[in-house]
Amino acid sequence: MSKEKPLKILYFVTEDWYFCSHRLAVARAARAAGMEVFVATHVTTHGEQILSEGFHLLPLHLRRRSLNPFTEIRLLIELFRIYRSVRPDLAHHVAMKPVIYGSLVAWLQNVPAVVNALTGLGFVFASTTRKASLLRFFVRRTLRFLLNRVNGKALLQNRDDFQALKEVTGLTESRMALIPGSGVDTDHFRPLAEPDERPITVAIICRMLRDKGVRELIEAARLLHQRNIPIHVLLAGTPDPENPTSLSAEELEAWDREAAIDWLGFCDDVREVWKRTHIATLPSYYGEGIPKSLLEAAACARPIVTTDAPGCREVVQAEVTGLLVPPRDPEALADALARLAQETDLRISMGQRGRDFVEEAFSERLVSERTMALYRALTGLAS
Repeated sequence: MSKEKPLKILYFVTEDWYFCSHRLAVARAARAAGMEVFVATHVTTHGEQILSEGFHLLPLHLRRRSLNPFTEIRLLIELFRIYRSVRPDLAHHVAMKPVIYGSLVAWLQNVPAVVNALTGLGFVFASTTRKASLLRFFVRRTLRFLLNRVNGKALLQNRDDFQALKEVTGLTESRMALIPGSGVDTDHFRPLAEPDERPITVAIICRMLRDKGVRELIEAARLLHQRNIPIHVLLAGTPDPENPTSLSAEELEAWDREAAIDWLGFCDDVREVWKRTHIATLPSYYGEGIPKSLLEAAACARPIVTTDAPGCREVVQAEVTGLLVPPRDPEALADALARLAQETDLRISMGQRGRDFVEEAFSERLVSERTMALYRALTGLAS
């Protein structure tokens, strides 16, 4: 009697590093359930790690920001070849370009099941720039067409994006799912004692983008120094030339020369940043899917100051695990940071409760279990 072939799952993500930081845990769960895992992505720094997991790596000529028709046609041809060769039982697309391109290819090649994970509607849906408006016109109609044709579910990370996509696409709730982010490894990110050093240190860990509110953080720090409430700011992350709102290395280097600001660049182990930090922040403009850096900070027992924006507000219980401020408001950000800087007991209490909140609602184990339940529902995979 022949052995039944394993189901094949194909992940299509923009960058290899993103797959490893945000989808590796669930891919391991799929492998443990007996699925054969394929990863189609732009390979830069994490190809060997993907291969070491026993996954099949399928490199793509992909540029997130590209609108060059020849580049995009080449990418689509690559995808057609990959999907035809792999013949996945389930395709899991992550972020806007993979969702659109992957859904088109999956629809034309009759892929049995598709998960379309939108990790935040962000720039295209919230920006008021002319470029964003033009893209929004195209994206709305394309998503409405494709997501209603592929056999599968649209996967969102927060309630705001869930409702927004429902309105944009006309999808019924039965064809949508809500799972809060990619989770955090609460064994790896353990509670850390607050550092003894002063002044109070505030850290932001993210790609260095204007939309993340980095400039507002710098302005808030300057305002606090004017009020004689000095704080030290750590900027952990690098520019992202593929993103239209990327800060320049020159601007970051200029801030780094200021006495109270350190630009750390890329950090291999972000726990080392949280060890030095009293308060975590992410004053994002448009919100996130579920910002993983804040989940990791909370898991390390750091209180959070973030914006009252989609995704960001999901990771904070206001006045319990952190504080919410309006986007693009350096004054409000400065006031919130000043409050936590001056109230030690409040910082420590919020940090402890934030750790509890992450364990209850955002653990990697919980997210992986819910994602695997979605896979089983779509493919009939045995539990």
